[in-house]
Amino acid sequence: MSISSQLNNSTLTINISGHFDFSTHKAFRANLDSIDKQVKHVRVDMRTTDYLDSSALGMLLLLKSKMNDQKDAVTLVNAKPEVKKILEIANFGQLFTLS
Repeated sequence: MSISSQLNNSTLTINISGHFDFSTHKAFRANLDSIDKQVKHVRVDMRTTDYLDSSALGMLLLLKSKMNDQKDAVTLVNAKPEVKKILEIANFGQLFTLS
């Protein structure tokens, strides 16, 4: 598991590798704390995310709250089919932009 981030202009990209679960809470929270007013959009790249659980869903909701609950402010991208299925079952397509 690893979480890294890159800021490009006003877009923060958070890359999540491996299992996205409670063990990543501290690292994910550190990325949340680094978001300032300069950040207008967050992309969560799940290209290498193999698994996520309910605590990961909760962390994504914290991110959405940090971005003032604007649906288009957070985009979940490149999710593998099994990860995307969990996001869809949890109705995250109504809360986030999935691509």
